[in-house]
Amino acid sequence: MQSYEEFIDLSVGFPQEGFEVYDDELYFHDLNLMEMIETYGTPLRFTYLPIVSKKIQQAKLLFQQAIVKNNYRGSYKYCYCTKSSHFKHIVEEALKNDIHLETSSAFDMPMIDALEKKGLLNKEMTVICNGFKTFQYKTYIIDMLHDGFKNIIPVLDNKEEFNIYDDEVEMDTPCNLGIRIAAEEQPDSQFYTSRLGVRIEDVIDFYYNKIEKNPNFRLKLLHFFINSGISDTPYYWNELEKYVTLYCKLKKINPDLDTLDIGGGMPFKDSLVFDFDYEYMINEIVSRIKEICAEHDVIEPDIITEFGKYTVAEASGILYKVLGRKQQNDRERWLMLDGSFITNLPDVWALNQKYVLLPINNWDSEYERVNLGGITCDGQDYYNQEAHMNSVFMPKTRKVQYIGFFHTGAYQEVLSGYGGIHHCLLPSPKHVLIRRNRDETFNFEVFGEEQNSKQVLKLLGYS
Repeated sequence: MQSYEEFIDLSVGFPQEGFEVYDDELYFHDLNLMEMIETYGTPLRFTYLPIVSKKIQQAKLLFQQAIVKNNYRGSYKYCYCTKSSHFKHIVEEALKNDIHLETSSAFDMPMIDALEKKGLLNKEMTVICNGFKTFQYKTYIIDMLHDGFKNIIPVLDNKEEFNIYDDEVEMDTPCNLGIRIAAEEQPDSQFYTSRLGVRIEDVIDFYYNKIEKNPNFRLKLLHFFINSGISDTPYYWNELEKYVTLYCKLKKINPDLDTLDIGGGMPFKDSLVFDFDYEYMINEIVSRIKEICAEHDVIEPDIITEFGKYTVAEASGILYKVLGRKQQNDRERWLMLDGSFITNLPDVWALNQKYVLLPINNWDSEYERVNLGGITCDGQDYYNQEAHMNSVFMPKTRKVQYIGFFHTGAYQEVLSGYGGIHHCLLPSPKHVLIRRNRDETFNFEVFGEEQNSKQVLKLLGYS
């Protein structure tokens, strides 16, 4: 019978970018994963920070190439969507690449202020403030505008939000504003229109009634976000055309308008058969915006994107040890892991999100179909064919087995409540950060130790 390595090569093609096998063991971007396991144990979350910069530079290059290829007259700005991972090590790595930021809640603003005080960004940076604004969020925005962050752009999520800025913002130069358009949801959604944003039919009237004659404000930006993400589908292209057309109509009556924020939703590699053509999609977006603007005799807008998952997902992984094997009936074989999907990778449980899944060792062994079980007592704590979208195969062996989920760097730590209380009181796993030294060696830093019982008991009020 074939070995696991032969099987996966015939199934999907292997090795692939970022993954190699040497001496029966898996390497991730030249990282010896078995060596990491022997050093730090499992379950182990790790983040390889150079991937963040690599993804940013890839997108910036492809947009610039598309701009040149299409003789596009606008510019491009890469904004990092902070909610995908607020951690300091991630944001610092992203900021090395001459980017801008997009925020979604109140506490983003003190975080940006703290980074400015440490010299990691300056007050000239563009900060796109999205989301439904609480009073505290709006207050932070106003305070930072007064403190000299002149390129903060509050994006109005509803018409009433404007009133507090109108009452509180007094500046030497007008405050720049954006408006989020409430996008139509995809056909299989439970809703017709996004709960976020201003109805498309209200945008122009709102500009006339509130902004046009107000000397304290300029409407500079239109923003939309399509929940299904950036995809080569009739639905996506139809929505893009609709919102670019609105931009053109508004531009003709508002010369200050010069920027189109097309949001996020650029996909990341979530499986070994992922084949998204980034170059084609980015070129097509730029080309179609230019064509629509030409039809309306409007100069092309500057383009902003808010990439989150795309930026950080592929930088991280989580490694587990198989604690036990269970044959529950004639067909179902379970590998029980020393962690939990519900607590470590909540999108697996909540959204049936799939990730790149590979064994770390025993690649020379035969293979078998398995289900993967988390260690909690919850019936939903599993990863199987339904969740993975394909059958799950692992080496067939009685040896100690380790497995890894890869490209897990977006949202998972925040959604699982890093450092907090988790289902069945499972601890937050140890987290290791990895950087590359100038001589190409690796630099390892323990960002967080595994949570201990004293910390958990204190959170629960026992001490």
